[in-house]
Amino acid sequence: MAPPIEAEVLATFGRAVLLRQTDGELREARPFGRKLVIVCGDRVRFDSDAHGKALVREVLPRRTALWRSNARGGSELLAANLDLLCVVLAPLPEPDFFVVDRYLCAARSAGLAGAIIVNKDDLPRQPHIDTEIAGFASIGYPVLHVAAREGRGLDALGDALAGHRAALVGQSGVGKSSLIQRLTVDGDAALTGTLVREEEGRHTTTATRCYALRAGDGGLIDSPGVRDYAPSVDHLDPAALGFVEVERAAPGCRFQDCRHLQEPQCAVRAAVDAGRVSSRRYESYRRLRRLYERLRDARHPAQRRRH
Repeated sequence: MAPPIEAEVLATFGRAVLLRQTDGELREARPFGRKLVIVCGDRVRFDSDAHGKALVREVLPRRTALWRSNARGGSELLAANLDLLCVVLAPLPEPDFFVVDRYLCAARSAGLAGAIIVNKDDLPRQPHIDTEIAGFASIGYPVLHVAAREGRGLDALGDALAGHRAALVGQSGVGKSSLIQRLTVDGDAALTGTLVREEEGRHTTTATRCYALRAGDGGLIDSPGVRDYAPSVDHLDPAALGFVEVERAAPGCRFQDCRHLQEPQCAVRAAVDAGRVSSRRYESYRRLRRLYERLRDARHPAQRRRH
């Protein structure tokens, strides 16, 4: 039998995967067995069966991974070996900043850099949207403004992505697939979301795929749009849940295990009262703390004991 071949997972379609070998050849494959979990960005080893069909036998160790929680509190893997997570928002559909927060928290807890991409920048925005965008910039998140259909701001965005393995995430209809088409070599294969109604987007991306960037080395992963997102309970930082400003203020709390909800002499709540921490972001922290504890408690007792 020939030795296993190493390859990168470019796309996942249900149980099928698209592989790129080190020599650039593309192969369709399936995992060997039901227990092997493979996601876009993985590096794997595969061989061929007696009929010449490629079978993935092994997933190589992941440098980083992006996860989400399901309704039972379990963790589901979304993508692997990233170093940058870009949350895309737009004036339409109306941004859900609580979803934006949760993606950024998942990124920080996973050791990934986070960034905000404001697409459809040619459209008028409500003032509160600009206020929230400025708030992200004030705590250190890069913000890039683009209009994918008009080509505005794409050179600067391409330069910012060059050399990174990045993923685009966000609500349905914000234009992630349009960005993929403009920024990548093989992005013409990406499907473009279309607006169903003026206020609501519907995504057409149904698979997760990695594309080669036009500008420099690196890759860009496109994923289906969402209406909601819950970070993985197992992979969130339990102390601050990935909120940058909570991490910064928490050392001043009276108690080391402060949850920053009702505890006395909480430095985080004091920072909110003083206007140094956004009240909207603090409410987002409170909501995620409640969700975190609910999902943690929703697990089977044996699973809770393991964590």
